[in-house]
Amino acid sequence: MCLAQARRQAVEKLTLSVQALAAMGLDLAEYDRVIGEFYDGALDPKHMAHPLRHVRELFQANYVTLILRVPEQPDMGLMIAAGDFKDEGEVSYQVYPQTMNPFINQPMDRVFTVDDVMSESEWEHSAYFKQVCSQQGVFHVMGANISTPEGGNFRFRITRPKSAPKFSAAECALCEMFLPHLRRALHMHNLLDRSESLGELYAQAISRLSVATIVLDESGSVLKVNPVAKEILDLSDGLKLVGGRLEATYPSDNRELQRLVRNAFAREGEEGRAVAEAMSVARPSGQVSFGLVVEAIPSLDWAEGKGKPAAVVYIRDAVGKSIASEVVTKQLFNLTRAETALAMELANGLSLEEAAEVLNVRRNTARAHLRSIFSKTGVRRQTELVRILLNSVVALGKPKLALLAAADKVEAPELHLAHSERRSA
Repeated sequence: MCLAQARRQAVEKLTLSVQALAAMGLDLAEYDRVIGEFYDGALDPKHMAHPLRHVRELFQANYVTLILRVPEQPDMGLMIAAGDFKDEGEVSYQVYPQTMNPFINQPMDRVFTVDDVMSESEWEHSAYFKQVCSQQGVFHVMGANISTPEGGNFRFRITRPKSAPKFSAAECALCEMFLPHLRRALHMHNLLDRSESLGELYAQAISRLSVATIVLDESGSVLKVNPVAKEILDLSDGLKLVGGRLEATYPSDNRELQRLVRNAFAREGEEGRAVAEAMSVARPSGQVSFGLVVEAIPSLDWAEGKGKPAAVVYIRDAVGKSIASEVVTKQLFNLTRAETALAMELANGLSLEEAAEVLNVRRNTARAHLRSIFSKTGVRRQTELVRILLNSVVALGKPKLALLAAADKVEAPELHLAHSERRSA
């Protein structure tokens, strides 16, 4: 395509956009507000209902629906919809009979109406209209099948009853103007959701390895703690929170801790200076000291603002109990339930006699279990058994009691199973 032709097409597209806004009586401020709402919805799905309601008002529609995922089940879909029905505006499972849906195979990222797919007579006699749309007061349909770069596939639908006029060329043009922004917003949401899911997965893995993590902002205030760190701080045995800041119990330890934190802040942003510093923290209880490492969190130059993560504190309790998964241990070494229970207690540092007492079994029974464990794992000494348990992947399996903390729990819109009277085009 030559440059002149490209410019001509760009001018024609701009002219059509201006004409569409004028025909719809929509000024740039309101158009900008709708676009902004789409991007707000990308950051928080709870807000995606706002632009859908706004679009419903603009197009005088009875329903505006964004189908988030085409389901494996042929008759249900995960979606957000604006309209007069139960669960309006929520992320919910609703009826979506795609097996007879004539719109699912339309070209991607292009606006279409019923007239682009079939005649009005064919539409009225179609099984999809009779069994689905007519039951919901839906006659006129305008929509688009939206793709995202990572392979996402979304459905966007705007519908009206038969008593309303057909969608005009100006309305189709306005919908076409919304599509690139909606596509980018959905792509942003997918990327953020994927990043958040991976971050949560890594955080859970760290917790299962019995590593406490405390995230600090640039002023030293605590932003986030994982469940293991919360348990340590609740004990106030060597480390505590004072005014939202991490402190050590003993003054000498606290001075060293604050020095490490200040050094981490000083190194933040300095290329080649991402060196972690460590110390031990004495405990008033007399138990083995905590091991502690402070490390700066790298950030991009443009990521400015207060309250951003600046440093992370890693803490290990050398005498803390293992939270290894009993199920994974049993599967990995082909142990019986009784053998697994004994192996877990030994991994927590108990002697054979102490483990037998905790498990309420005789010492001879415990010895028999231990001999069987040795045979299955290929080790000959109890210390070797503990070493292979602690160095294996057993800690990465989901523990029997999941580690959950309100501060760490990822919030997601609650899913509801919608009643059968609401169906989507």
